[in-house]
Amino acid sequence: MRLSRAWAGLLLATLAAIAPREGSADEVAVRYPEGLVHGFLNLRALDGAILADGELIQFARSDRVTSRLILRFPDGSLSDETAVFSQSRNFRLVSDRLVQKGAVFPHPMEVSIDTGSGRVTVRYTDDGKPKEVSERMALPPDLANGIVLTLLKNLDPRTPLTTVSMVAATPKPRLVRLAITPAGEDSVVVGTAPRKATHFVAHIEIGGLAGVVAPLLGKQPADTHVWILEGEAPAFIGSEGPLALEAPSWRLELASPAMPRLPTPADGRR
Repeated sequence: MRLSRAWAGLLLATLAAIAPREGSADEVAVRYPEGLVHGFLNLRALDGAILADGELIQFARSDRVTSRLILRFPDGSLSDETAVFSQSRNFRLVSDRLVQKGAVFPHPMEVSIDTGSGRVTVRYTDDGKPKEVSERMALPPDLANGIVLTLLKNLDPRTPLTTVSMVAATPKPRLVRLAITPAGEDSVVVGTAPRKATHFVAHIEIGGLAGVVAPLLGKQPADTHVWILEGEAPAFIGSEGPLALEAPSWRLELASPAMPRLPTPADGRR
């Protein structure tokens, strides 16, 4: 039996409300404090076509870090997320604001999280009308929205499983778990030199009866794969996975600015 989109969403929301949350999650210890970063990124389709240009802008003041990841698409679509977190002993999210708008996103929305007040606000459009859902939630200290890449750089690749919490907007906000497992090492090339990067797999666990039904309704997000170059200063190499609910998997990777070319003596020859 094929359910309509409306009935499928209602069933999933109902099961989510009655399903108990099981298990515990982990706070990630600060092994490598974050600081000043200004990096450039490309977002690609799985066939290699460039979809968007990106920037990661980050700065620290005392033990508090502000990190902003922006992806700009040629058609004007935008993904813009700013996360503020502390890094004294464990990483703790302070606030997160995610804006996704434009034609490339199946469900454009704005999600704001304030861990101090527990307030989560989701703004979206339904049948052409603006809607807003705002709730106070019991947000756990291991909340990972907006800081997953930072957490991955601080994980010990020998740890078989790390579980953190996330707020998922469907559009009603609810807590889910993100299970992160190392999947061995893969070869990458830096310039002309071969290197090894740890391959992590991040899987969203909806939990309870809702988690059983979600794959049947096409609501279970695809896993996200992330590659981290280990060492004295772990570095993000790239990732592959969806950026939003019901979005396809895309590849996010580092990009290098093209330097200006200085004239050479040969340029003056005739």
